[in-house]
Amino acid sequence: MHTDKTHKAPRVIVVTGASAGLGRAIAQAFARSEGARIGLIARGRDRLEAAKRDVEKLGGRALVLPADVADAEAIGAAAEQVEAELGPIDVWVNDAMTGVFSPVKEMTAAEFKRVTEVTYLGFVNGTLAALKRMLPRDQGCIIQVGSALAYRGIPLQAAYCASKHAIQGFMDSLRCELIHDKSRVRVTMVQMPAMNTPQFEWVKSRLPKRAQPVPPIFQPEVAAEAVVYASHHNRREIYVGMPTVKAIIANKFFPGLLDHYLARTGYEGQQTDEPEDPNRPYNLCEPVPGDYGAHGRFSARARNFSPQLWTDLHRDGLATLALIGLAALGAAAFMKKNAD
Repeated sequence: MHTDKTHKAPRVIVVTGASAGLGRAIAQAFARSEGARIGLIARGRDRLEAAKRDVEKLGGRALVLPADVADAEAIGAAAEQVEAELGPIDVWVNDAMTGVFSPVKEMTAAEFKRVTEVTYLGFVNGTLAALKRMLPRDQGCIIQVGSALAYRGIPLQAAYCASKHAIQGFMDSLRCELIHDKSRVRVTMVQMPAMNTPQFEWVKSRLPKRAQPVPPIFQPEVAAEAVVYASHHNRREIYVGMPTVKAIIANKFFPGLLDHYLARTGYEGQQTDEPEDPNRPYNLCEPVPGDYGAHGRFSARARNFSPQLWTDLHRDGLATLALIGLAALGAAAFMKKNAD
């Protein structure tokens, strides 16, 4: 098992939505990087057992916790089990999500309600469970898996976009309160780009063609690296990938132009050329059977590295190098002037 340089016991991590996609990649990243003890929360036990095997192969320890994040009592009970079996929770990562690909005019109230219960209130439930345990100890870190869509809504994903916007507002309020209380519990939000995850195989869809992430697409390991980094560093937000940065900045200064641009491109950009099967199973209320792993079917088009993210995560070191370089240039100029 991996340990850090001070030989402390491995940290205890909780990841919701841990059975597949980004959540699965996040659990793997914590196991690989530090041999963490990880509570894995999702609805499907079989898929969670597969995620547990991944974690243990990578040097970590895993606890399988089947639960629906929309059920606050179940999430509270899962948190109790984690602390009883693995120890005090150091990091809680909220990642579980669901959605519906559909025009707003074809959505139902029940669909909006369910997406909100999972993708927004699921984060609230996880955060409350974490705070209940972290605040008395005055330590811990809560990470919300966000999206560029937390700032910029796009067509055909209204329920998901609204939920991510809600998480952003919730975080602003919570952060202010923690500062007011002089709490040492940290909260951060990691804003994600389009990723190659299996969600496009099981999310409910009314689109005529099969859904896809809007290119450019990143592998989930790129985003998982940012989550692990956030657990060690006090950062308000981390943007993953240049497309995320561009979307957030463009929406800040040119929201009207983006409205028209997305109206023209947002429908086609979220669909492949393959027809959708209207009878395929979807996971809105129940998990879809099968072990999907961390990756979707877009690996041939997905990027394994983000120069923007690397620069962001290494900005302190780069700033130091820049200062050293400037000092060296200044010294050289001073010596040349004196020599003349």
